[in-house]
Amino acid sequence: MGIVRALWAYRGFVAGSVRREFQAKYRNSLLGAAWTVLNPLSMIVVYTVIFAQVMRARVPGLDSTFAYSIYLCSGILTWGLFAEITSRSQNMFLEHANLIKKLSFPRLCLPVVVLLNALINFGIVFGLFCLFLLITGNFPGPAFLAVVPLLLLQVAFGIGLGVTLGVLNVFFRDVGQFFGILLQFWFWLTPIVYPVEALPEGAKWLISLNPLTSVITGYQRIFTQGLWPHWGQLLPTAVLAVLLCMLGLRLFRRNSGEMVDEL
Repeated sequence: MGIVRALWAYRGFVAGSVRREFQAKYRNSLLGAAWTVLNPLSMIVVYTVIFAQVMRARVPGLDSTFAYSIYLCSGILTWGLFAEITSRSQNMFLEHANLIKKLSFPRLCLPVVVLLNALINFGIVFGLFCLFLLITGNFPGPAFLAVVPLLLLQVAFGIGLGVTLGVLNVFFRDVGQFFGILLQFWFWLTPIVYPVEALPEGAKWLISLNPLTSVITGYQRIFTQGLWPHWGQLLPTAVLAVLLCMLGLRLFRRNSGEMVDEL
């Protein structure tokens, strides 16, 4: 509760930091914040035109023209949220080293700023994706409600891992470089571009060990088939998310004093 009270007391600092980062992203650009809509919109159009219309790609068991582009977008958009949270979090203490040395504020405000910025970016692109589903008549129906617990689980997993990496990266700078490479392999070891059913049995077992497999396939079940996720398969990821959050918080509390000297 002490952490929550401290973060609430500095809510103005958090809100101001989120606003400044968002504005800085599009400063000096001619179209400004319009790029937040144009970038994801162009991505959805490209995936739809290339895979649905040109390549005629299909998902096994689904006849819809847009099935593969919806399958691809539901995986890539949600993976993008995870990648942004973790990759930004691993560098957040290093990027704000001057701020940490000069100002006194709860250091845990930084992961909150990273998280809120990632959620704003995701909210914009996800809103456009939902609009695309409505226009094409592919909105999933009641199963759409399952997106909320899936997002909560994914965010908890991402921020727990991100804070852990962020603390470690202050003391061991190789951590950031290594995770950048790992993230590329992790993407292809997650069934985002291909369906799990298309893999040989040995590869299916390997992919099932990936904690994000159950999360991403949960989104894909919702958006391509209108079905609820397999809740039981999400349990190991939920346990891992709790453990990572506890580990990240413990590492931060034990090393927050030494971090200032290392920065």
